[in-house]
Amino acid sequence: PTTLGSATPPAPPQQIAALTELAMDLRWSWNHSMDELWRRLDPALWALTNHPSVVLQTVTRERLATALADPDFCQLLERMLEAKRQAEVAPRWFQERYPQGPLNCVAYFCMEFMLSEALPIYSGGLGNVAGDQLKAASDLGVPVIGIGLLYQHGYFRQVIDRNGAQQALYPHNDPGQLPVTPVVQPNGEWLRLEIALPGYSVWVRTWQVQVGRIKLYLLDTNDAANIPAHRGITSELYGGGQELRLKQEIVLGIGGWRLLAALGIRPDVCHLNEGHAGFALL
Repeated sequence: PTTLGSATPPAPPQQIAALTELAMDLRWSWNHSMDELWRRLDPALWALTNHPSVVLQTVTRERLATALADPDFCQLLERMLEAKRQAEVAPRWFQERYPQGPLNCVAYFCMEFMLSEALPIYSGGLGNVAGDQLKAASDLGVPVIGIGLLYQHGYFRQVIDRNGAQQALYPHNDPGQLPVTPVVQPNGEWLRLEIALPGYSVWVRTWQVQVGRIKLYLLDTNDAANIPAHRGITSELYGGGQELRLKQEIVLGIGGWRLLAALGIRPDVCHLNEGHAGFALL
């Protein structure tokens, strides 16, 4: 954001990078050792959102500068960053139990992943299973990679009106406010995939989410090269009719498999959480 007439000096880039690294790793969604860090940055906003990246994006320069001038806050930041990096490399149950095992990569395909309200790309039970299994894989050191879709709206939010009737709301998922980052190729370009459908092609954008030791890759069709109808293929989770669902499953299964190939990843096991990603088998 543009700051008018502010004499507050900018925060040190190294500390901003450390806060960003912590905020963009969804390990905070099940490991709450870092809660105090975000609470001290902006107690009111943290109480409302429990969303580190929103807190970091929204906090004022003055409050951020004050926090980073506090030795106790800086020591807490350093401890949290060191704990995160240690957790990423320390041997876990899988490495200790199967140090020479043949399993190097499991590609976990699912239509939804419930990791946190900060990433609303889920509806219920299936997403709960998928999200918890990614978290458990991170804690246990199991080599899993998640493949899913990034929805512009996701599943509807239920509101009950004064007459007791359900109202379905579809808030917009702005990637700039989500804990996701574009997948970038070695040449610096955003990795985009072209998928041929009958009579036309659809461009698919790729994103990644850090889930502790695990990476979750998400695809969406909200690409400027697509016509509006095709940009909306990944608009809603379980929305639309059978044709839209079929297109989503093609993007998830075929697009997800081609993403793995583009990244040079050859999974030993391909796990399909229900049949939504069945096109990956083809």
